Amino acid sequence: MGFINKLFNRIVHLYWRYYATPEEYARHIGVNIGRNCFISTREWSSGPYLITIGSNVQMTRNVYIHTHGGGNAIRCHYPDYDAFGKVKIEDWAYVGANSQIMPGVTVGEGAIVAAGSVVTKSVAPHTVVGGNPARLICSVQEFI
Repeated sequence: MGFINKLFNRIVHLYWRYYATPEEYARHIGVNIGRNCFISTREWSSGPYLITIGSNVQMTRNVYIHTHGGGNAIRCHYPDYDAFGKVKIEDWAYVGANSQIMPGVTVGEGAIVAAGSVVTKSVAPHTVVGGNPARLICSVQEFI
């Protein structure tokens, strides 16, 4: 009976991980997602309940959202150290492929994160950021 249960649980896990849509998978593991989003990534933090995504958001492939960033190098000096933070992506935002969103970051309404960016600080609404670390490039209006 134990083997059958393990097999069943593995099949259920594989369904959610690989056959459900990326958005269904994200909701299943606890990411709070608004309406009418286009989510292509399946890469979520170990704390998906700390992630909130607004409505009409587009997140392309291989976007990684981090909610924890501990560091054993720091823990050797401060054993109780832990760094974590909620991540919020507001309505109408766009996050380009292979971007990294770090703990505690808010991507503002209508903001654009260029592909390959590492976002370490919050992004103001209606701005375009890019690079490593992500820096202001221009306003969305200037980009248009």
